[in-house]
Order: sequence, then structure tokens, then C-alpha cells
Amino acid sequence: MSMKEQMQTGKLYVEFGHASAEDQAYERETEERRQLCKDICFDYNNTRPTDLERKRELIDKLLGSAGKSIWLEAPIHFAYGDRTHMGSHVYANFNLTVVDDGEVNIGDYVMFAPNVTVTSTGHPVHPAYRDKGAQFSLPVNIGSHVWIGANAVIMPGVTIGENSVIGAGSVVTHDIPANVVAFGTPCRVVREITDEDLKWYKKGMAVNEDWDK
Repeated sequence: MSMKEQMQTGKLYVEFGHASAEDQAYERETEERRQLCKDICFDYNNTRPTDLERKRELIDKLLGSAGKSIWLEAPIHFAYGDRTHMGSHVYANFNLTVVDDGEVNIGDYVMFAPNVTVTSTGHPVHPAYRDKGAQFSLPVNIGSHVWIGANAVIMPGVTIGENSVIGAGSVVTHDIPANVVAFGTPCRVVREITDEDLKWYKKGMAVNEDWDK
């Protein structure tokens, strides 16, 4: 199995030292993309906040696909960039980190609080593999209308269903269904989101009628 196939199917792989010409060519391709991604992130992080046209230009250059009205507060950090796909109206506060050796799919109206990490890649538990640089990549899928709280970590292979809320500081190690509030380490479902949440924006704090005036 080629290095590319290993990466795309969740198998163990290493990113260097392959014997076949096909794998060596893919090693060079991936390294070039990693370096380009670093340059794009550097440029984005050092672009003036008011230069919206330039920021959008860099987002389109960075991501595999990007919807409209994306706002990423600098600094941002991506491994490849082109393996991440974002829908429309995505907002990320400071220090969004995306380790996208595997695909990361983000829906519409997703919100990231500060210091969120989304990683599609992990390493084996046994050091015999890690010492040789082995890793694996599994796709991460974040549904539309999801809010992820500050300092949360989304682990490889996780799917978060639409409308759900991930509490601050959570480590999400397994799938979270749609329409729930979940938090903790490891992250677990605490309750469903219901129409009662239209009345209260925080426990004991009623939604004011003029909130959108």
C-alpha cells in the first residue's frame, strides 16, 4: 500500500524514508505543501486586521474549500490547510490549530472559541512505532451550527453532530450526536438542546426581547 493510501485509509504510515519512486514523489509533494501552508499562515497572521480583501485571498489559498463570510482571528495554525474544508459563516477566535494531515470538514455557522485544537492525526501508544515516526490520520467532521468552547481538543476520527455545543476545556475522543450539550474529559453528553434553550441564554438568565434590536 502506498504512503498516500495509508494516510487516506487510517493506516499507520511514516512521512519519510520510503523506497519506491511513487512514495518519494509523494513525500516531496507533502513537504512542499506543508511549507506553503506555513508561509500562508505566516502571511495571514501578519496581515493587518483591516485588510479584509487580503485575508480572504489567503483563506482561499489556504483551505481546500471555503464558503462565504469566514472570519479567523489571527493567529491561526494549520498543518496542510488544503485538507480542511469550511462552510459559510464560520468564526474562529484566536489560536485555532488544525492538524489536518487527514481531512477536516467544518459545516456552516460553526463557532470556535479561543485556543481550540482540531487534530485528525495521532500516534500509536507503543514507543517502538513512535520512535520511527509512525502516525495515523482519521477524518474529523464538525456539523453545521456547532459551538466549540475555549481550549477544547477534538481528536482524530471524531464526528460532532449539527447544533451541538462542546464545553470549554473538553477533550472529545468519540462521536458526539446532534442537538446536545457535551463537555468534560473525556467529553460526554450532558443534556439535549430543546426549545427551553430559546428562553434562557445561560442558566437563570432569560433572553431579553431586544437582543437583536
